[in-house]
Amino acid sequence: MKGYILKRLFSLIPVLSVVAVVVFLIIHITPGDPAAVMLGPDASPDQVAELREELGLNLPLYQQFTSWIAGILKGDFGWSFFMEEPVLQAFFSHLGPTISLAILAQLLAILFAIPLGVIAAKKRGSAVDQSFMGIALLGISVPSFLLGLFLILLFAVQLKWLPVAGYKPFSEGLFLHLRYLILPAIALGAMQAALIARMTRSSMLDILSANYIKTARSKGVKEKMIVFKHALRNAFLPILTVIGQTFGTLIAGAAVVETVFNIPGIGQLIVNSVERRDFAVIQGTIMLVAISYVLINLVIDLLYGVVDPRVRLNRK
Repeated sequence: MKGYILKRLFSLIPVLSVVAVVVFLIIHITPGDPAAVMLGPDASPDQVAELREELGLNLPLYQQFTSWIAGILKGDFGWSFFMEEPVLQAFFSHLGPTISLAILAQLLAILFAIPLGVIAAKKRGSAVDQSFMGIALLGISVPSFLLGLFLILLFAVQLKWLPVAGYKPFSEGLFLHLRYLILPAIALGAMQAALIARMTRSSMLDILSANYIKTARSKGVKEKMIVFKHALRNAFLPILTVIGQTFGTLIAGAAVVETVFNIPGIGQLIVNSVERRDFAVIQGTIMLVAISYVLINLVIDLLYGVVDPRVRLNRK
């Protein structure tokens, strides 16, 4: 198992290398001079040139890239001249709200989607199945920002049950923390719930038609036992894959929802950094999100062996 983990870790190096090159080139090709933005419209060309030299923006791109990569290898993701702090510190100061939002959104998606998918598979072809899959299709089709606006209009403006926007940390109380996160979590997790529900239904349909399920039914095994102990467990590998991928997507794609609900998370940090051309924060944050994403996929891959012992045996 140790050898397998090391092999997977080494396989992440090419992926992260490609991400680093693409992110660096896109950011530096994008119009806008960080030095000019920092100094404002009244700055003279000499002042802009002096600041560019101080920031190292006058160096050739390959030198800027190699310097950035060398810093990352030493744990230095750069310095934000706008926030006057290291990129790593800025990232972790905004990470808490995003992690809380992503975890709550994923929990809601799993709690809603897996039972929905199981019931749809059990009632295949019925009105229940079609209704549930119609809801799932709606969840995939409606953008998270639009769903967020509808939720604000209904539950915050009309009913006044929940706050319109904002964020309260966990330190101020669990109830208050969840009260501010529940609407953005629903908006963010709706698409994930739809994907998990569709995969659950598809995987369960394959398992429920297997011969050993028919044998269990012929022996009089209770239907609940068949569905939840035998079928769902054997159908869980593809479901686990979707859960892992969607969780990485939640962290990486929370920018729009965090902007709508004014949550000071990673997404809002990236959006604000793009507006002021803070290259160091954009590069470093996207790179850290990419690292988090591939590590989450690695953990999910390792969990396969826990869910299905046959996978663990194949790795030996």
